[in-house]
Amino acid sequence: MLELLEGTREHLADVFPALPPTVAVIMHDNVAAVAFAVPALAPMWVLTAKAGRRYVAGAYARGSLHVLAPRSLEQRASAVPGSREMLMLTPAALYAALVVAESNPGVAPPFSPGRSWASLRWAWLVAGAAQFFSGQTMYVRAAIARRLREQRTLRFPPAVADAALLGGSVFDLLARERGEEAAVALAVTPPRGDARDELRRAFGRPATEVEAVWRTHLGRLAEH
Repeated sequence: MLELLEGTREHLADVFPALPPTVAVIMHDNVAAVAFAVPALAPMWVLTAKAGRRYVAGAYARGSLHVLAPRSLEQRASAVPGSREMLMLTPAALYAALVVAESNPGVAPPFSPGRSWASLRWAWLVAGAAQFFSGQTMYVRAAIARRLREQRTLRFPPAVADAALLGGSVFDLLARERGEEAAVALAVTPPRGDARDELRRAFGRPATEVEAVWRTHLGRLAEH
């Protein structure tokens, strides 16, 4: 796990303007222990759709990561292709999320009660950046396919319930179209409007067009 985190830190140091100076990593045997250490995890887990809850396997606070131990992460995986790989990258995703939160006060996690709304409103951005920059996105395709077969309405950008599964696809599409630098800029630039305004600026075209291309992109990811 420490080797994974060190590799993630080195990669993010090349693309993000700043990193947290020190980060403590605390491993737990179960999600209940993580939620006890970081209470913000509980509401996020409840709000996440059932298909994505197994991937909510840790949490972060200022200067620390709380994550399931490797054995517990493996046990949490399903038989769906990519599930184990995605879960084993959880520490890297949490570190990436912490980097985004420390860099962008507009989407910071609920370090204080007043920021709880922002953490929910921008869950797709933080979870999406975490998934993309940790390398999880390539392993979530089967889970995306399952989500697309469901009848629940699919919002753009992804709602809190879908942030853990679909947030990374937004950043993946942006990086394909405009480069990794654009994905970093979206992650660290304090929001100046609503989510669709931010996506319009990031992609350089109307949000309705971005949404249409994103839905097509989801379908392509699900096919692979």
